[in-house]
Amino acid sequence: MSTAQVRLERDGDIAVIVIDNPPINAGSAAVRAGLLAAIDTVAHDGTLRAAVIIGAGTTFIAGSDLKEFGQPLQDPQLPAIIKAIEGCGKPVVAALHGAALGGGYELALGCDYRIAAPGTVVGLPEVTLGIIPGAGGTQRLPRLVGLPKAIDLVCSGERVAASEALALGMLDAIAAGDLRQEALACARRLIGTRSLLRERTAPACTAEELAAASAAALRAGRERPAVRAAIEAVGQAALADMEPGLAAERAMFQQLRLSVEARALRHLFFAERASARHPALAGVAPRPVELIAVLGAGTMGAGIAIAALDAGYRVLLVEQDPAALERGGNNIADLYADRLKRGRLSAEAAAQRLGSLERSLDWSRLAEADLVIEAVFEDLAVKQQVFARLDAVMRPGAILASNTSYLDLDAIAGATSRPGDVLGLHFFSPANVMRLLEVVRGAATAPEVLATGLAVGRRLRKLPILTGNAFGFIGNRVYAAYRRQCEFLIEEGAYPEQVDAALEAFGFAMGPFAVADMSGLDIAWRMRQSQAATRDPRARYVDIADRLCEAGRLGRKTGAGYYRYQAGARGGQPDPLVREVIEQSRAANGIAARPLDDAEIVRRALLAMVNEAALLLAEGVAGHAADVDLVLINGYGFPRWEGGPVFWARERGRAALEHDLDWLAAVSAAGFVRGDAACLLAKED
Repeated sequence: MSTAQVRLERDGDIAVIVIDNPPINAGSAAVRAGLLAAIDTVAHDGTLRAAVIIGAGTTFIAGSDLKEFGQPLQDPQLPAIIKAIEGCGKPVVAALHGAALGGGYELALGCDYRIAAPGTVVGLPEVTLGIIPGAGGTQRLPRLVGLPKAIDLVCSGERVAASEALALGMLDAIAAGDLRQEALACARRLIGTRSLLRERTAPACTAEELAAASAAALRAGRERPAVRAAIEAVGQAALADMEPGLAAERAMFQQLRLSVEARALRHLFFAERASARHPALAGVAPRPVELIAVLGAGTMGAGIAIAALDAGYRVLLVEQDPAALERGGNNIADLYADRLKRGRLSAEAAAQRLGSLERSLDWSRLAEADLVIEAVFEDLAVKQQVFARLDAVMRPGAILASNTSYLDLDAIAGATSRPGDVLGLHFFSPANVMRLLEVVRGAATAPEVLATGLAVGRRLRKLPILTGNAFGFIGNRVYAAYRRQCEFLIEEGAYPEQVDAALEAFGFAMGPFAVADMSGLDIAWRMRQSQAATRDPRARYVDIADRLCEAGRLGRKTGAGYYRYQAGARGGQPDPLVREVIEQSRAANGIAARPLDDAEIVRRALLAMVNEAALLLAEGVAGHAADVDLVLINGYGFPRWEGGPVFWARERGRAALEHDLDWLAAVSAAGFVRGDAACLLAKED
């Protein structure tokens, strides 16, 4: 039996069922129908004595077709295919390569034997999409690895490399040679036998072990509904009879897949793929990059250098201060030494990466680089001086990138004779950890330079988001509007600790005032001072942060900012002196404090983000509305399960959103520019 997505080939008395649904062999309705028909053929064809299921192309089944999850599921559904495998009366071997994830690994768990090519990854990542495995993964996996480990694997969504999967029992073998031939040999050995997981019982564990695994998973998963459901479902695998557990799992899966959280996470999944599509760059080849120079060996520069070394680039770290260069180089070496000590990197890999790093005080060495990334002090005049020097030394065709977080890229590029070779690469600290990378397009940036920035970002394993050149780009522009609204809130009657607590309860990793203290209040202070001459004098302006800075309260680094910090303490404590500063500011501006509840705090903070997103889209700074969500989630601690400010806005509906933005404009007073909700609600390809 053959279809466009699944074909049945014969190797003597063994059926080879080939899944061929490029690019990732997603488990679509058509694939499921083809599999069911093929298994039916195996069951009823007396000349066939066993079967192998294998994927064509580069992978087995890398997951289900997520587009189906928000719609009524089409029959046959995956549990029916697995039931058919178990009931076909003949052994079935799963031959895995590339990735066997989600439904792909559940299909393998329904087979008698699992053999994988080296380099394969397996796992059940459904919880990361707000759901749980729905085709027996929570019941069959514990019968291989035990309930505590299954809770860890299912709740984390971890992708497990083949070697570790074999050690855990998630695989039965790793192929030493040709996967198909070794899978066929396995099938022939199994003829006349069955080895189904439904016939096994889960390894015994103590109540204490189960409780510890559950508690750890809940902490790591922030007690999200899918994590709780996964723990409950896996617990059912302690029963000898699998049927009750399968029924409970499927019911929870069906309920979760239609939840707002699951929709939000699917939105982000598709948004990432859409963010990589740039029609204007179609067919534009990036310039070759082998040597990256990083100018500046501070925290940011060292982090960028590590990210480039990890991606296999040769790196030249350049400084003008010998002590700074030595510190930066030592910080890089220390990081690799720590990875080696923790077993996260082999001695050979650490040596190879450090061997790819050169340090220099000689700016003329920059002429060797294909790409230079400037990571110096965030001051326009300083950066213009740096780029003028780079222009004089860099070879023709080399790319000049600035790591500026909010300055005018065109003003920086204007210091050179080749603005077409200039772009922004805005990394987020720590640069070797944070996934987000804003790729900033200047007015003159050449298409192949943009294509190169995006390609380098992907090789660095970043999420590169293309943005236009506007103050703060996407992320800092939206965050500034959010922080400004939160400052309005403390001017009107709230206090920093209430605002932070309300937004952390919503799901932010940290509240805005705790973030400000961690970053340093002087950074935003300098930015406000640079804008003072052009600020509209009629616009509402909160001077509380300025007053704190003038008092020497610059955040954690000075022991006091919006909070007071004690040595060794993890967080800050509310400070009566801050309340005095806030009350003095209110009095000076004629503002009578009023009670503010947490619901208003969250609503206004999010609407401020939403409104700024609408303005960015109208100005063409953001290319896709969902890019705003990706930036805020991957760079600013917005909770993933809420989908981002644009998704949150769309969930409210047009009428409610229009009403909310009108209300926000009224409470924000002079200087507020209302965005057009239509920009957020328009459908995108």
